[in-house]
Amino acid sequence: MKIFEFAIIEHPTEDQRKAGGSSKLLVPPTAILAKDQAGAAMLAGRALPETVLAHLDRVEVAVRPF
Repeated sequence: MKIFEFAIIEHPTEDQRKAGGSSKLLVPPTAILAKDQAGAAMLAGRALPETVLAHLDRVEVAVRPF
């Protein structure tokens, strides 16, 4: 197992951006153990809040090796 770090970011819609909205950090950088980058991304996806499931096209899951 290797250590990875992930964060989840929600980006605003074009209308929200025009109104002054900006990206929000939904899940702060979090350390996890996984076999590889794909496994870490899968575990990170499980941490998605229910509130963003309707608009996943605006959600970014950032994963990197520690």
